[in-house]
Amino acid sequence: MKQDSAIDAFAALAHETRLAVFRLLVREGPEGVPALEIARRLEAKPSTLSGHLSILKRAGLVTATRRQKEILYAPNFGAVDALVQFLLEDCCGGDTKACALPVAPAQGCAD
Repeated sequence: MKQDSAIDAFAALAHETRLAVFRLLVREGPEGVPALEIARRLEAKPSTLSGHLSILKRAGLVTATRRQKEILYAPNFGAVDALVQFLLEDCCGGDTKACALPVAPAQGCAD
């Protein structure tokens, strides 16, 4: 991941509503959640939520898939993994024995 992409991802998450949306989607997993259901659970106006979802999607953190009349949003675990790898790429000066990853990859969640 390039630095510009990492900055975009962090900027997208640096908002209370967008962070709440992203955490909800991560909890639900790769199947996705309809936009109206996200709005209902977070008690957000659908029109406002639409803008937040667009920002998360533009940053590559979520995907959107149309299913009949609704759009399902899901976390892009590949992008999250790339972001974590970006943060840790110079960990311990490259001494992989000295660095223990703080988080294990989520089993069954990766793309």
